[in-house]
Amino acid sequence: MDSKVVERGALENEKETPQEQEQEQVVNPWEVAAKDGGKIDYDKLIDKFGCQRLDPSFIDRVERLTSRRAHVFLRRGVFFAHRDFNEILNAYERGEKFYLYTGRGPSSEALHLGHLIPFMFTQYLQEAFKVPLVIQLTDDEKFLWKNLTVEESRRLARENAKDIIACGFDIRRTFIFSDFDYVGGAFYRNMVEISKRVTCNQVVGIFGFIGEDHIGKYSFPPVQAAPSFPSSFPHLFSGKDNLRCLIPCAIDQDPYFRMTRDVAPRIGYHKPALIESLFFPALQGETGKMSASDPNSAIYVTDSEKVIKNKINKYAFSGGQDSIEKHRQLGANLEVDIPIKYLSFFLEDDAELEHTKKEYGSGRMLTGEVKQRLIEVLTKLVERHRRARAAVTDEMVDAFMAVRPLPNMFN
Repeated sequence: MDSKVVERGALENEKETPQEQEQEQVVNPWEVAAKDGGKIDYDKLIDKFGCQRLDPSFIDRVERLTSRRAHVFLRRGVFFAHRDFNEILNAYERGEKFYLYTGRGPSSEALHLGHLIPFMFTQYLQEAFKVPLVIQLTDDEKFLWKNLTVEESRRLARENAKDIIACGFDIRRTFIFSDFDYVGGAFYRNMVEISKRVTCNQVVGIFGFIGEDHIGKYSFPPVQAAPSFPSSFPHLFSGKDNLRCLIPCAIDQDPYFRMTRDVAPRIGYHKPALIESLFFPALQGETGKMSASDPNSAIYVTDSEKVIKNKINKYAFSGGQDSIEKHRQLGANLEVDIPIKYLSFFLEDDAELEHTKKEYGSGRMLTGEVKQRLIEVLTKLVERHRRARAAVTDEMVDAFMAVRPLPNMFN
């Protein structure tokens, strides 16, 4: 098996054409797939997209500037790539503030743990840097791409907003908006400025649209680009057109912002900076993002303790050996073990994680023990989120989504 991997790699380097290499993996805002069901090659993705890896110096710098420990997602390389994050930190060090922008495409009733990752990290950034945040709910996108009515898309946006608010955002610094409700005025003017500077050929090259796609798909990218510019929110940032924007997101959203960064200087704005995450793997193995069509591929924030336990014990792909004797002798393959990967995301204690990896990798700890610890960690996380979400009322959603000034957003 290993020799085949090496041989295939040599062929890729020596014989595959660029077109064939391009077919190895598909990563765009609507599809994430590795060749032959394998793993996503993040090094190739960085090279293709043209972003940079986050090196440890960024983590040290964030800790120095915020006077607090870096988030576990930063320390462990969950957020691993960036565009101009150094420019954001340079500006912040000079005493200049910035704002955060992230979003959610509301296509399902309940969120799974992979959906929560960008919001958990964005909440940390908001709290650590004490900066405002805009959260875009792309209910229009989901109407255009999914078999949803406008009414259902709008309803799901409000339901998802409750899960987002439950992540702990500061209402004094946060504006959540639905595209169907907010787009217009200054926001629409920025959309038109962007649209005029991006050709159909560029959109096809970036997003892979084809002639049979309806024109709604072609017209959507400026909608996701516009929040990168402060003038799209005159009730928040009037007179602050020089304000920089930082976008935490999964790396599959990068195509939108490559387009945005190309346009930004031509219409008088800073290029938005990005900090980008890995994909959260499915329970069945690390082959890209989880599938909403398979409820057993993910842990949902609505799952009970019993369901979480069953999913992990039954579906979480193990790197352990097929007998206790063999496992004691050889240990677990941590590279493919999903319980270890999930613990790397959600187990806060660095020392415990390293101890677990060492003991499990040596064979002294068994798969069942690791799965049991993961069940405890995820049950606690999901229960905490469920309690927080239950406390979010419709009135709170209205308050977060109200078009209003935020006078204390930089204090």
